[in-house]
Amino acid sequence: MIPSELTESVQSLPGIGPGRAELLSRIGVATVGDLLYLPPLRYEDRSEIISIVEAVRRGEGLVAATVHSHDHFPHGGKRVLKITIGDESSRAALVCFGRNFLARSFPPGSEILVFGRFSLRYGEIQSSMFDAQRVKGTPSPTGILPVYPLTEGLSQKAVRLAVGAALKRYLPELEDPLPDEIREMEGLLPLDRALQSIHTPDTTEAPKQALRRLSFEELFLFQLSLARRSMVRKRAVRRPRPERTRRLLETLRSALPFNLTEDQETVLHEIVTDMKKPWPMNRLLHGDVGSGKTLVALLAAVHAVERGEQAALMVPTELLARQHAWNAARLLSPAGVSLALVLGSIRTPVRRALTEALAEGSIDLVVGTHALFSQDIEYANLGLVVIDEQHRFGVDQREAIVERGPAPDVLLMSATPIPRSLALTAFGESDISTITTLPPGRKPVETHLARMGNETRVYEFIRRELAAGRQAYFVYPAIEEGGVRGLRSATDMAETLADYFQGHTVGLVHSRMDPDVRSETMRRFNDGAVDVLVATSVVEVGVDVPNATCMVVEHAELFGLAALHQLRGRVGRGPHQAYCFLVYQEPLTDEGKERLRVLYQSHDGFFIAEEDLRIRGPGDMFGTKQAGFLPLRIADIQRDMDLMIRGRTHIARILTDDPDLQQPQHLPARRAVGITDQENQ
Repeated sequence: MIPSELTESVQSLPGIGPGRAELLSRIGVATVGDLLYLPPLRYEDRSEIISIVEAVRRGEGLVAATVHSHDHFPHGGKRVLKITIGDESSRAALVCFGRNFLARSFPPGSEILVFGRFSLRYGEIQSSMFDAQRVKGTPSPTGILPVYPLTEGLSQKAVRLAVGAALKRYLPELEDPLPDEIREMEGLLPLDRALQSIHTPDTTEAPKQALRRLSFEELFLFQLSLARRSMVRKRAVRRPRPERTRRLLETLRSALPFNLTEDQETVLHEIVTDMKKPWPMNRLLHGDVGSGKTLVALLAAVHAVERGEQAALMVPTELLARQHAWNAARLLSPAGVSLALVLGSIRTPVRRALTEALAEGSIDLVVGTHALFSQDIEYANLGLVVIDEQHRFGVDQREAIVERGPAPDVLLMSATPIPRSLALTAFGESDISTITTLPPGRKPVETHLARMGNETRVYEFIRRELAAGRQAYFVYPAIEEGGVRGLRSATDMAETLADYFQGHTVGLVHSRMDPDVRSETMRRFNDGAVDVLVATSVVEVGVDVPNATCMVVEHAELFGLAALHQLRGRVGRGPHQAYCFLVYQEPLTDEGKERLRVLYQSHDGFFIAEEDLRIRGPGDMFGTKQAGFLPLRIADIQRDMDLMIRGRTHIARILTDDPDLQQPQHLPARRAVGITDQENQ
């Protein structure tokens, strides 16, 4: 039995009933396999009894002491117990918040063993975070204990007992999914020793070795699954490609009023080369704000159209869909490419005409939201699917649009540069194209920080820019106040700014507005009829107004680093110097300070993405927790980058020699990644 086959409920273990199983599910533990692979947050070293003074020096420790006295002091309208203990080195106070009952457990004169965090406070050594027990005779250490994540009602003792029961019952039956050869080459522990060491270590070094082994296993199996999926896609689906029916791409490129950047040329070549292969493309295109990804995607769509296929561009919001459709029509309609916009809000008569045109093939390129894979949408010959802001769609949604064609090419796009470590894991199945350079002539956006209360100088600067004929964005974290005291919202501030900037037109857009009203406001802003656009982060991606030179983000401390970089990228798209003002409210958290510092110091989207990954983690950055990209519980893609790369090297060798993992040493890994006999037929 391999670990992934341990699907029995934790209720199969002794001492775990429905109530405790429900509590364990709240920390992500539903099965026995989940429990065995639950990584401790940290460890408490109770393997050595030390003095109180030494515990202060280390910050925490296990001490043997005598209870000297009890006292109480007022706190928050209640009386709090303080137990004074001592050993040969010093005395200390155990501050028992909410635990006055400990007076009965530890009377004066009793001998106790205490593990806690000790520090100097208020002129004495104190500990308010501690475990204690009475001892008789010579006290003895209790070992190294794991500290697990908890939820209300679930204790460390309960989790430790559950893990111990799982280890005792299942560890002898477990089969190692890692081939022995790889494990020996990498110097990794066997599976049984790794699980034993991570949950019940006998030395402080043991968990480190166990963590390395289990992290390697997790990354190895995840990447093996992706590599196998890519192999199956390339091997199993071979479809005939239509001959070129029109010469559109060359004609369109020659008509562009500018040259593509070197990076755009490179990635377009990569994409078109992929589209000529007999298997469907699966490629990720990412790059910095304003690097020209959408243009490359539209040129790829033209390549599909010129050989008689249809292309679909799917985006997460109606606002972005309308923006892309407008740009695509301006660029492609003169070349004879027929376009359509499909949104969920389109009325029935118009929608019926669109669906009929798509089904009969008279529409070449369709731009839309998730409506593109509605049940009533059929395509005559869908050859290319472009998914913009792909992380905002779930896996099922992405697959739903792809299934509308006979194995179409797929191009995923991300407006957020993706760190290499995340790309290797989350997009390991995809080939990756990267645009690192910006079109020539772009001036860096000047970034300024302003404390809330000092924003009048910012507003006055904006007034001067407006007087010079420029336009400005004001972005807020909320549509309405929503009961959060002191939080400025887009709706309220639209009125305030209209009064402040009298003589200039102020518009408002947010996600709850009628789509037609929102689109009309955006059109007027784009045309210059609206001078100041007040919005939520709905303008974060895709909005392109060259005359807009000022971006003001209020409550900037509430936005993520990637979102702030995207918002800054809405300006600086024309010939004029652009400015971004990040207005923050104090007090700032340490993370908030770090985000603003990074954005203030750098314009490099790839550096910012790496910092965002470091600060916030992959799930928060790209929505990957929701999208299901990174089912990693133990491995850390930054810490374990070397393990990931080493694992990929082994995978390439294994799949070259044994692509279906049918050799005896590979059978456990085959079962672990879910390969079936039917898949290979």
